[in-house]
Amino acid sequence: MHNLKLIIFDLDGTLVNAYPAIVSSFNYAMQKTGYPKQAPGIICRAVGWGDERLLTPFIKKADLKKVLSIYRRHHRKSLLCQSRLFPSVKKLLTYLENRGYQLALASNRPTRFLWILIRHLKIAPYFNTILCADKLAHGKPHPEILQKIMRKERSKPSETLYVGDMTIDAQAGRRAAIKTVIVTTGSSSRQEIRREEPWRIAHKITDLFKIL
Repeated sequence: MHNLKLIIFDLDGTLVNAYPAIVSSFNYAMQKTGYPKQAPGIICRAVGWGDERLLTPFIKKADLKKVLSIYRRHHRKSLLCQSRLFPSVKKLLTYLENRGYQLALASNRPTRFLWILIRHLKIAPYFNTILCADKLAHGKPHPEILQKIMRKERSKPSETLYVGDMTIDAQAGRRAAIKTVIVTTGSSSRQEIRREEPWRIAHKITDLFKIL
């Protein structure tokens, strides 16, 4: 990709493993409101659409506001002690920055929690643009978040690469006409990812060293 200018990353499941923090906060909120706890695998499969859509399938609609409030209060703390970067993420980001690429983040995670996470993990300075779906009319798989970042960074689709971990990332990248790399460290299975036919499927985020 000789004309590559901008690399947009998803966060959860791509650069960061926050699943233990999500599971902990989810089951804490369930327990506090009288709902049954769920297995980690079930919770992780529901991740990627924002916290409201994470909780909604497991509770009554009338209880959403209460459960969400409890989840968010707990999650502010759990993020700080139960989240970590995948191996060599900082090494990769430093390498890409030194090569002159513009870097950005595009996440369906609520803005305030994304900032808690990236400040704690000390990766915020790597990114020119950081955008979450709660600031837009549409979240992924709609391409709006990617299109807005490209406009801000003045990058064409042909000059942009998107890196995510879910089928919705592959769909968003395709709809934005961007080459997309999907890593298998998130909540979508390799089979599900393969069906979306992204430009590349990677075992881990540091496979970008080889891809680029």
